[in-house]
Amino acid sequence: MTTTETPETLRRILDYSSRADPYPLYAELRQTPVARQDDGSYAISTYHELMDVLHNPHLSSDVRNLSHPLPGFDAVTTPEFINLDPPEHDRMRRMTMRHFGPPHTPGLVTGMEGDLTAIVTSLIDGFAGKEQIDIVDDFAYPFPVTVICHLLGVPREDEPRFHVWVNAIIEVMDYNPQTDPKEILDNGTRAEQDLYQYLGGLLEQRHGRPGDDLLTRLANDDGPDGRMTDGEIVTTAGLLLIAGHETTVNLITNGMLTLLRHPEVLQRLRGEPGLVVPLVEELLRYEPPVHIIPWRAAYSDITVADTTIPKGSQVMLMLASGNRDPNRFHDPDRFDPDRSDNQHLGFGSGIHLCFGGPLARLETQIALTHLVHRLNQPTLSNDPPPYRSSPILRGPIHLHIEQSDG
Repeated sequence: MTTTETPETLRRILDYSSRADPYPLYAELRQTPVARQDDGSYAISTYHELMDVLHNPHLSSDVRNLSHPLPGFDAVTTPEFINLDPPEHDRMRRMTMRHFGPPHTPGLVTGMEGDLTAIVTSLIDGFAGKEQIDIVDDFAYPFPVTVICHLLGVPREDEPRFHVWVNAIIEVMDYNPQTDPKEILDNGTRAEQDLYQYLGGLLEQRHGRPGDDLLTRLANDDGPDGRMTDGEIVTTAGLLLIAGHETTVNLITNGMLTLLRHPEVLQRLRGEPGLVVPLVEELLRYEPPVHIIPWRAAYSDITVADTTIPKGSQVMLMLASGNRDPNRFHDPDRFDPDRSDNQHLGFGSGIHLCFGGPLARLETQIALTHLVHRLNQPTLSNDPPPYRSSPILRGPIHLHIEQSDG
């Protein structure tokens, strides 16, 4: 079957002018579940087709399998494990998970609840005397950054250094060589090198020394799969440092924005603390922190929705579009924390299901619970708020709110 080409729709989705509300464009894109773009890539936008490819072993996560290498990835030597395929992906994920969650460290995340609550309480205490609060700068960013620095063993006082690097690396994710200056690509490449050099320096100090942080554990672990190389540890630490706070910043901020737009749900949450668990799941469907997985590669010709995607083609997975697919979710454009059938794509699916999902869920549950209880009649200063540039990791760059003095 020959696909209908819809490059204009995807261009409008990626354009910053659509950042505040891309959902009508996703609905337009879903009219062609597998849409070939004019650069030869394919955008998949419907729920069932996305689930199929997320579980399809013939679709590679390794960009080195693309027929035309992506800018900035042609020199990759030690990819992060999310950009690898089995068996290497499975080996590195197992080795990391030994120190992050079940079955070897089953209580790590749940055991952090007290510490997470203390951080949240301290940050909200800092709102005192402020006429206007920026949920991003004053809360949603410092909270997960503090947490992931503690887990990894990265000094919190170094945050200003790696914040600049992380921003430059993220900007490369949606780099377009036809429209964007090469400076963006050069800055991102340099930032990645600087971040890895920084993490490598921290790693050197961990070899042969006891400690509970993840860097130390990875540096000294001889588990069933052996020990990671220093290069593998550094790329894994870089992945966790970036993913461990960037997605959570968006999830918390999108969550607070959604609650302020639905004051009846905010009020319910104040009186029904247990509501926060399904509410966060609905947030992951309704306003997910990751909208697009921008690159997958076809190992061989694959067929999706009667469409043949040729070997080596770039495939873009439009996760946020799948989350609003009316063929899967009833009344998908309605925010409904009581939604019972909610197998969303907010953390992806398949073997690359978000590694840090359990921690991000707990952080967001605690954050929103305490915000709605302690903010006094909060209102949005601007709606829509200003958004970050990325269409991939989508969220407000600032979320200014005001609260009553009474």
